[in-house]
Amino acid sequence: MPLLIDGENLSLEDVKSVACKGIEVRLLDYARQRIRESRKMVEEYVNRGEIVYGITTGFGKFSDVVISRDEGRYLQKNLIMSHAAGVGAPLDEEIVRAIMLLRVNALAKGYSGVREEILDTLLEMTNKRVHPVIPEKGSVGASGDLAPLAHMVLVMLGEGEAYYKGTRMSGKQAMATAGIKPITLEAKEGVALINGTQVMTAIGTFALLAGENLVQTADIAAAMTMEGLEGILAAFDEKIQRVRPHPGQIRCAENVRLLLEQSEILEKANHGRVQDAYTLRCIPQVHGAARDALAYVRSVLEREINSATDNPLIFEETGEVISGGNFHGQPIAIAMDVLGIALSVLGNIAERRIERLLNPALSGLPAFLTEKGGLNSGFMVSQYTAAALVSENKVLSHPASVDSIPTSANQEDHVSMGTIAARKALEISANLQNILAIELLCAAQGIDYRHPSKPGIGTGIAHRIIRQQVPHLTEDRILYRDISKVAGLIKDEVMVTEIKKIKRGVAFNGDN
Repeated sequence: MPLLIDGENLSLEDVKSVACKGIEVRLLDYARQRIRESRKMVEEYVNRGEIVYGITTGFGKFSDVVISRDEGRYLQKNLIMSHAAGVGAPLDEEIVRAIMLLRVNALAKGYSGVREEILDTLLEMTNKRVHPVIPEKGSVGASGDLAPLAHMVLVMLGEGEAYYKGTRMSGKQAMATAGIKPITLEAKEGVALINGTQVMTAIGTFALLAGENLVQTADIAAAMTMEGLEGILAAFDEKIQRVRPHPGQIRCAENVRLLLEQSEILEKANHGRVQDAYTLRCIPQVHGAARDALAYVRSVLEREINSATDNPLIFEETGEVISGGNFHGQPIAIAMDVLGIALSVLGNIAERRIERLLNPALSGLPAFLTEKGGLNSGFMVSQYTAAALVSENKVLSHPASVDSIPTSANQEDHVSMGTIAARKALEISANLQNILAIELLCAAQGIDYRHPSKPGIGTGIAHRIIRQQVPHLTEDRILYRDISKVAGLIKDEVMVTEIKKIKRGVAFNGDN
């Protein structure tokens, strides 16, 4: 069933479905009517020869240079060619699909003054899997994602490069092979296509959705570590959370209580401790803060994917063309930095739990979770890997949004660096996935040592799923394969999906 868009009701999950599953996209008729009305205004300004930024003038510092009607098409094409100055590795095809969808959705609001053909071409490229080669670097995130979006538009013109059904070729060849006619840009259309936050927002959507899966996985890993270390469940008591009622904290504690329901390991624990170290006792507070941060990020992205973000904007109902700054990426930039920090914190506390599992002085388990220490190193170096990833995430968590370098001869004298922030957040999420994979491996090994006592309802499900892929470590083997298998389980949401099926008590809460 196709996804019908109108510029108003797109969800983050819709973006993922189109980007990852190839769902067909169509534009609703009433959105087409708005687009036609907006375009009519642009053509009226051009016919009258009025001076309007982005329609009959140059761009940026050249906004005071008037462009004649005859030169208009050259202006639009020159804008795209000159702005296609990105560098670096190409963005993943899934991200490019998301970018094209978000650009269509923004134009569908009817404030951009483009022809229907522009949206139809982008939709056809999306539906027929023509994916422009968009370099990942080059956007400062203020006049929108100018450079990367220009690379997208090049292919619409039959220029640049694209992947068609997985093969890289010229944009001209990709469009011809897919049976899509290249476009010729008219007045306003070039700036409408590249003025926007769609690149940072697309990357940010992937980073957030990955993060929401990871914060759920972190609850599972932490609960399993609680069993491996015979933790004290009292710290998760509902009464404690109620008197400091942060939503994320409450939900994390609920999740852990459910995951550990009917845990014989914790019921039979006889360690003599009164309370645990912070990495166990403060799981609700730390994981909960990350959950609340992700909820904020989601709210920002949900607004942004249904926003008009180019300049100038056409208000047909009042007959106005107004220059503003909706292209500025600061809302996304700050949100992405928050996301990166929140995910880094989850990695920090997970790595410390790994250390406790491996350290016999803290765990009561065999050193490095191996029965034949000395001859075998067990999980020793997996903690090195986790530590390296945590350290890298700390570096990546330095905020990009506080930086600004003026561009366009100081016309654009404050920029957001939002696309950098989004790329960093996505990299942090990939690192966190591997950190949690290592914790899950170590925690599963710890639970094995508590046999014959059984784990809880939820942790038992997770332990079973892991053991279906990775056997108990009795003697040293190549660990990266084990880490990769569990990381795949995390990415595919296998454990989260199965545990959400629990019907006892409060269902495992994956929402933020």
